[in-house]
Amino acid sequence: MNGLRFPGQRSRWRAKQINRAPSPALAVGLPWLSIMVGSLVPGWIIIASAPVLPPLGFLMFVAWRQLRPGLMPVWAGLPLGLFDDLYSGQPLGSAVLLWSATAITLDVIEARLPWRNFFIDWLVAAGLIAAYIVLGLGIANMLGGSTPLHVMVPQIIVSIFFYPLAGRIVAFVDRVRLSRILEIG
Repeated sequence: MNGLRFPGQRSRWRAKQINRAPSPALAVGLPWLSIMVGSLVPGWIIIASAPVLPPLGFLMFVAWRQLRPGLMPVWAGLPLGLFDDLYSGQPLGSAVLLWSATAITLDVIEARLPWRNFFIDWLVAAGLIAAYIVLGLGIANMLGGSTPLHVMVPQIIVSIFFYPLAGRIVAFVDRVRLSRILEIG
């Protein structure tokens, strides 16, 4: 009888949801915090001589911009890219430039294709991820690096295939962000 409910009964979960609102601090800060944590995670897991892990901060940024296009302003690429530059080891300013260009590109795509499906989002993200990694390599090589492009191919492939999981993580964080925890009245 525990699983059966009669028409007039409310579940305990629904009763807790009435007269509640999302926390403004969570609603605004959690996307930024999740992207910043994503920028920090690749340095925690493994230290390797060649890039293996995807740029998780960038993947989270693209996933947030595609899931909730109007949530973060276009200029969000500047501070988040600066934070990523500080912890990723890339030349200072490269992620600022590339994340800002990504935000502008995603805004243009959102204006041109307001109704997209998962395949289109993944295709757009794959192009942006590949461009980000290759252009980041180009900027690093211009400033004194000497890494050949074929070394980056595994990271590009892993990043493209990891993007749907990053999108699922962002969707979960979005549900947490919008959970009703503050009592109204």
